[in-house]
Amino acid sequence: MPTSAYDVVVVGAGPNGLVAANLLADAGLETVVVEAQPDVGGAVRSARDVHPDYVHDTFSSFYPLAAVSGTMRSLDLEQHGLEWSHAPAVLGHPLPDGSWAMLHRDVEATARSLDALGAGDGDVWRQWVDDWRHVGDAIVDSLTTPFPPVRAGARTLWALREVGGLDYVRRLLAPASALGRDGFRGPGAALLIAGNAGHADIPTDAAGSGLMGLLMTMLGQTVGFPVPRGGAGELAAALARRFTSLGGEIRTSARVDRVLLGEGRAVGVRLADGGVLAADRAVVADVVASSLYGELIPPGELPARLRRRMSRFTLDPGTVKVDWALDGRVPWSSPPPVAPGTVHLADSVAAITQALAQVSSSTVPAKPFLIVGQMSTADGTRSPAGTESLWAYAHVPQEVRHDAGDGITGRWDRDEVERFADRMQRRLEAYAPDLASRIVARRALGPRELEARDANLVGGAINGGTSAIHQQLVFRPVPGNGRASTPVPGLFLASASAHPGGGVHGAPGANAARAVLAEPAIVRRVRPLVARMRTSNHHRLSTRSPR
Repeated sequence: MPTSAYDVVVVGAGPNGLVAANLLADAGLETVVVEAQPDVGGAVRSARDVHPDYVHDTFSSFYPLAAVSGTMRSLDLEQHGLEWSHAPAVLGHPLPDGSWAMLHRDVEATARSLDALGAGDGDVWRQWVDDWRHVGDAIVDSLTTPFPPVRAGARTLWALREVGGLDYVRRLLAPASALGRDGFRGPGAALLIAGNAGHADIPTDAAGSGLMGLLMTMLGQTVGFPVPRGGAGELAAALARRFTSLGGEIRTSARVDRVLLGEGRAVGVRLADGGVLAADRAVVADVVASSLYGELIPPGELPARLRRRMSRFTLDPGTVKVDWALDGRVPWSSPPPVAPGTVHLADSVAAITQALAQVSSSTVPAKPFLIVGQMSTADGTRSPAGTESLWAYAHVPQEVRHDAGDGITGRWDRDEVERFADRMQRRLEAYAPDLASRIVARRALGPRELEARDANLVGGAINGGTSAIHQQLVFRPVPGNGRASTPVPGLFLASASAHPGGGVHGAPGANAARAVLAEPAIVRRVRPLVARMRTSNHHRLSTRSPR
């Protein structure tokens, strides 16, 4: 097969790969994106494959982090066809007594909802929102810029002085299961924060989980949970259109089976069909770390230290996702006061904590915590008027040792996936008893199906590796590799396995692109020489006869 030459080869057309490609093309580098699937988008895709009259997002749906990401905003994707849409309310959490905890983009509306569940909670909420307005932008920048976040970190420290200093830091480090009880009388704030913390895989009773819960809740309060009009795939399509308008090239249905090394650095990739794409400047990998290190680069070509550290790399839990096409809206037994796009389903904060703790302990939960998307409520183009494009997902262990229910073993064959989907539907029917009468079509995707549709979702893991503190910041994906550069010169990691991790914000892709552009020419020449010397010394030591 012929060899094609580029400045940069980007492996993977997920949002991070497309962000990196756009920034590299902006800098004038000839860049090609190579994607194994027939379509771009990675875990940001949509289709009419559940029912032809309904658009369903295959993976992710709501993108508050994209709304606040400086990188995403700088790309002006609205100029390339992207339109955002919002549900009437951001988030709802029904309680067993028929009441709802509601999150709105209007602070006063949220405060009234919390006051209805606990007198005086609205005033506490207003103060929390005011505090976030002082520190939120700086915190988001600190979390999404390359580590260490020098400028953003300094801004955060300065802003913290305005909101109580160490007292606010303590709030950020508190467990999500306890955070909503800090000054609140009713259950509303606690449910909103703990439910939002459940979007990640940090146990809600663990220190630091409150940061995720507070971040997602305050993003919902300030920017909402927007969705791309027409389906999640429209976000990926806008990124692709922008890139190709700059002269970039995208190759789909082209699987990379090897990152090629030469003269001590990454020099290109080999495709499954035998073709070679040469990279004069860099290879950028929007690939889960466990696949990059050991599959695309054989173990024998990796430094021994990296091999040892990657043996301890931890994935986040698996996922089961169920999509429904309904011939009407969700028939809630006690309808919410305003229709939310996102719904969290658990009877209490304790129920959220228990379900997620079971997943962490390798147990399939009997009553899984559900994150639900009412997509037609958020975007009326998703299905015929008056109907609903609905989904729900729940986490399951990567390795199943126990089942708190009816004997699921973790094979995740069609029988087990459907049985767990039934379990999820029963949880939904506890709050919407007539749901079954509205179902036109249903599809259940287990861990295997999710991985088949996006190879980065290994075992259904949606965040490129656990969000637990031992695998964040300078420890992501392994200790000492908290930046986009890798131990292989010329190779840069741009997937959610890199800092700052999962979420559609484009930060790993942007960090990788900046690292490529910041690498001086002399470093590009010297690093391969150092790498060859290290390899040579390692070889001499490993083959030296023992004394």
